[in-house]
Amino acid sequence: MSAVWEFFTVKKEDIKIAICNSCQCEVMRGGSRTKNFNTTNLISHLKFRHAEMYKDYETKVTAKHTAATLALTNKSVQQTLDSTRKFDKNSVKAKSITSKVMEMIAVDDQPFSIVEDHGFRGLIKFIEPRYSLPSRRYFADVSLPALYNEIATHIRMLLSKNVADISFTTDIWSSDVSPVSMLSLTAQWIEENFEMRRVMLHAQECPGSHTGAAIARAFENMLAQWNITKDMVHVVMRDNGRNMAKAMDDCGLNSLGCMAHTLQLAVHEGVLRQRSISDCMALGRKIVGHFKHSQLAMSRLEEIQTSIGLPKKRLQQDTPTRWNSTFYMMSSLLAQKRALGAYGAEYELPASFSAYQWGLMENALTLLAPFEELTREISSHTATTSDVIPSIEALKRLLNKSLSTDSGVKTTKTTLLEAVKQRFNSIYTELLYVLATTLDPRYKDNFFDQATKQRATELLLRQLNKMTAPENNAEKERRETESPLKKRHTESNGGAASLLDMYGEILEENMTKEHKTYEDTPVGQQVNAYLSEPPISRNESPLQFWKSNMPRFPVLAQAARKYLSAPFRQNDSPSVAACNRSLLSVYALEASVEELGRPGNHGTVDIASGVQRTRERTACALVPNLTYTHLSSGRGRCSVLQT
Repeated sequence: MSAVWEFFTVKKEDIKIAICNSCQCEVMRGGSRTKNFNTTNLISHLKFRHAEMYKDYETKVTAKHTAATLALTNKSVQQTLDSTRKFDKNSVKAKSITSKVMEMIAVDDQPFSIVEDHGFRGLIKFIEPRYSLPSRRYFADVSLPALYNEIATHIRMLLSKNVADISFTTDIWSSDVSPVSMLSLTAQWIEENFEMRRVMLHAQECPGSHTGAAIARAFENMLAQWNITKDMVHVVMRDNGRNMAKAMDDCGLNSLGCMAHTLQLAVHEGVLRQRSISDCMALGRKIVGHFKHSQLAMSRLEEIQTSIGLPKKRLQQDTPTRWNSTFYMMSSLLAQKRALGAYGAEYELPASFSAYQWGLMENALTLLAPFEELTREISSHTATTSDVIPSIEALKRLLNKSLSTDSGVKTTKTTLLEAVKQRFNSIYTELLYVLATTLDPRYKDNFFDQATKQRATELLLRQLNKMTAPENNAEKERRETESPLKKRHTESNGGAASLLDMYGEILEENMTKEHKTYEDTPVGQQVNAYLSEPPISRNESPLQFWKSNMPRFPVLAQAARKYLSAPFRQNDSPSVAACNRSLLSVYALEASVEELGRPGNHGTVDIASGVQRTRERTACALVPNLTYTHLSSGRGRCSVLQT
């Protein structure tokens, strides 16, 4: 407020007027509206009517201005000093920046050596000159364990929140930059609010022979470190190796083989081993290899692509262990058919396709397209064991149809169908698959024949009754082996169709059929009401359905938490292994193979905790709904591994 108001008072009856405290003279404030008021008239009144008061006013104004200027000067000096003084390493600001740098290293799978890079250090200095970036050793030995402990504590808290049934995936993987085999463990469960949690819990070095007994001991140790008892294990998704299957049996745990691997075997057996198609693949690999190993040949091909109006695209090489990579190689060859023809007319190629082989490849691609579509679906983090039976039923129905594109591949199609039937025959007698499908509101019992429907409902009622029996609340069921059930086969018919169409066909057929009514008990009434309602859309979330309908079907909802928690496939570890190559490279430079077993020398402890903990934070990028908001407050994405 201006010092002039020490000599004036606003008139109560009219705020546009100020009254002089000395002479009681009324002075206008400079306007009729508040925003126009000023003190010019008041100061002029003092200057010409009250000289002594005016001198007093000027003295007050000068003193106020001097005090403000001095305060501003002192503040500027202090700010200058503060801006040049380095943060203490234990200050809150320095610790928070160090923590964020550690999170960046973990989330982005960066090597610790990034903190020694000139560009990174220059960036940090530009952003905050007062911050001193610690050494890579500090981040490896101090920051990483601290971050791990924070996340591990939070995950232990999550596991303690009424988590009764947990599904796991496990795998043994290795890296091409380090002679270390790692055994991993990921956990997946559904919380009471029907949110899915996916966490990488553990990974450790797996030295020596990978026998079933050795894997079983390591697996039990991993569970023990996280205080997970065997009765909390719903199922373990593993690869199809006999050693893994034996290990889970030795542990006394339910386990299922990887469906993606089984699908790979079926495609190889039914299609890629066929002589005519394998010959095409061999020719294709020669052609792709020619352009992969010759930059001149690739440049010539790109010139031809441009001249005939095709986009510049490189041919894709396949990988023997992934059948869909062969599918993509065939697709890339067909897409460049014109360009390859023009190239072959001007330059030499190591091999070429005949007109018949081009047509055979095109028809083979059409045959394999549903398998590629299914492979992409099951690779999604949302795919669960409830998708297995409906997917195989839709696939078998599609293979039973006669299509115009079957020319040249009819025998292959028949062989592929038989391979699928043989490889996936056991899924119809596997309790976990049957119950998971029934408890998925997108499918229910609509993908079973009549005999399987009745058997599935009886199994469901039996499980629900055991869950609701007070004396059996803590009991966990072992896998039951049922007698093989006959499956219906769809008659062949013409017309093009897709895998998605088959889901719709099967659901439409079953929608018109009446459901049998089962026992008239509270549990039976829930089952009858649930099965009598039409299934939800395949695009909707089954977990959202159970969250909304839990008051109506409380017992079924609890069973759904258990059986819908298992993933479709054992899918995390290979991706995680690929993410860890850079970090493993760092350890490979710092420790010899002999030192790997010595704690403190970046051996088992460091690789099984450092690599893994960092990998965990990378794994969250592979699993979208595992975010930092789930794990800790105010941090970025992270998961967790062994300590």
